[in-house]
Amino acid sequence: MREIALVYLDRSGGLQQFVHDCKKYNDSKQSYAVYRFIISINPSDIAELDATLGNYILHNPIQAAQIFQSVCFIAIQTLSLIEQLQTEAQISILLKPTHLPPLPSYVLSLSAFPFNYTSQRFYMSEGVVIAMGTVTKYTQGARFLCTEETCPFSEGFRYIRVHLPGATESATVRNDFVCSLCSSPLQEDMKFRVLGDKQMVEMIDAKVLNALKGYSNDKSHFRIQAFTVFLR
Repeated sequence: MREIALVYLDRSGGLQQFVHDCKKYNDSKQSYAVYRFIISINPSDIAELDATLGNYILHNPIQAAQIFQSVCFIAIQTLSLIEQLQTEAQISILLKPTHLPPLPSYVLSLSAFPFNYTSQRFYMSEGVVIAMGTVTKYTQGARFLCTEETCPFSEGFRYIRVHLPGATESATVRNDFVCSLCSSPLQEDMKFRVLGDKQMVEMIDAKVLNALKGYSNDKSHFRIQAFTVFLR
């Protein structure tokens, strides 16, 4: 699937955009622990190229991002795109689909029952925004070092933690991580923390508009409940 991903990036122009993004990182005088890339993908084009990879992206996007992460790391190493990059873990890939298949199973509707949204795949959701929070910061990535000076992992970029969709802040940054080599505590190198913007939005299903029209029938007896969306 790595070979197919590389072929798709080359044909879609994504590889050229990736090289351009790498150049901005390489020309920057700032040191990064995490290099973040947004890759636009067309699920239909990928499915036609390789159905297995297309389905993998639609239904296992987090694992599919790891395939593109590996491809991008090899490209950086082969073409010497970012001189400062040391490990594959420093690359963070966000897959951004241009659209999803127009099928009911890809529509997130909290008014439908039973709720079967246990998988971490892409969904479309339509609703009415009823409240918005302020824009705050969250940790996109962080570098940790072993506190034991004689340990090989007391330097370098062995321990990189990157925020994943659905994870809490404590999953990325906290003070109880330990070294897998010597079991010593890990300490964050604050100079390399990468921050991003997040905003909480309260939404409500679009079907609530029917209840505001001033009439009712047998089909309009339903419960309305808001749900929270994190914009990152």
